[in-house]
Amino acid sequence: MREPTYFILLALHAEPLHGYAVASRAKELSDGRVELTAGTLYGALDRLVDEGQLVVDREEKVNGRKRRYYRITEAGEHATQAEALRLRQALEAAAATIGPLPKAATA
Repeated sequence: MREPTYFILLALHAEPLHGYAVASRAKELSDGRVELTAGTLYGALDRLVDEGQLVVDREEKVNGRKRRYYRITEAGEHATQAEALRLRQALEAAAATIGPLPKAATA
């Protein structure tokens, strides 16, 4: 799973969000590594809906513009958990090979 996809799904675990909020939450969760442009974000959201990992929760109009909220599905939750397990196993393999990893630097 690509990193942006993982963080999009992760962003939606707590509650349904609209596109801009998904992008903001993904950036926050990734410590700024994942910055989604509109084209990338909405293409990924459409793909994840087509794959059954997300559904459109609701739509509303805000200042004359349609705002669509997305919700993660059970399939999306399973995919996120599987990716988290894969990442943990990769981290454990790295730690076993190169030793304890340094703590991430904080800004």
